[in-house]
Amino acid sequence: MPHLEYARYPWKVDIVATVFWVGEEPTENNPTPNDKSSWDTQWMQNYGGYDDPDPTKRKDNFTPIGFTPKQNPFYVALPYNDCIDYNSHKPEASRVIPWFKQRFVRSGKTVLKGQWIAIRYGNRVCYAQWEDCGPFVTDDHEYVFGNSRPKNTSNRGAGIDISPGVRDYLGISSSGRCDWRFVDVSEVPAGPWRSLGSNNHFVTQQKAEKAREHTEISSRLEELRRMRDAYFQQNGTGAAR
Repeated sequence: MPHLEYARYPWKVDIVATVFWVGEEPTENNPTPNDKSSWDTQWMQNYGGYDDPDPTKRKDNFTPIGFTPKQNPFYVALPYNDCIDYNSHKPEASRVIPWFKQRFVRSGKTVLKGQWIAIRYGNRVCYAQWEDCGPFVTDDHEYVFGNSRPKNTSNRGAGIDISPGVRDYLGISSSGRCDWRFVDVSEVPAGPWRSLGSNNHFVTQQKAEKAREHTEISSRLEELRRMRDAYFQQNGTGAAR
C-alpha cells in the first residue's frame, strides 16, 4: 500500500466505482460505446479484442479467455479530458494537471493517457492506468485534480470507471465505493498490472532491457571473433596444430 505520509498525490476517498470494458456496447445507462476511447479511435483493435466482463469468461490472471490483451488489462476512466480535439488542449489543462509541463509534446496530444493510479478497496490496493474519460462527464478537473466531490449525478454519482481486471483483483462490485489516487511509476509495486501491454511502462522497460542485453552480447561475441581472427593472423597455421 502506498505510504500516506510520503504520498505526492492525496487519496480521493469514498468514490463510487462502476465497471466498464473495452468493446462495451452502449446501453440506456451508458450511452457511450467503448470500442473507441477518448484518446484512441481504435481502442478495441489495439487492445486485441473484447474485454468480456463475464466472470465465467475470464482467467485467473485477470484477462479474458480467448486472447492475450495487447494492452494493460488494468485500466480506468476518470472524468476529465485534457484535450478539446487532436489539435488543442483545454485552456485550464496546463494549470490544473501537475505533470503537464513534463509530458507536453504538442497541442492536442494528451498528457493523461497511461498515468498510473492506485485504487483501494478494503485491505486491497490495485494499480491501473488511465486510458479513457468518464463516467459521463469529461470536464471535472475540480474533482480529478482538486478537492471537490464528483459532479456527475448518474449511477449514484460515480467518479471512476474500472476495468473487469481491476474489479476482479479488488473483489469490488459495480457501484461499490473505493478510494483512489495518482501514483508515480516508481510507486507501482510488483503485481499482475505490470505483466501485459504495449502501453505498460514495465513491459516496455523489460523489452528495452532485453534488447540492450542482446546488443551487449552480440557486441561481445563480435569482439571475441575479431580477437580470434587477429590471433590466427598473427600466429599463422602453426598455432592451430
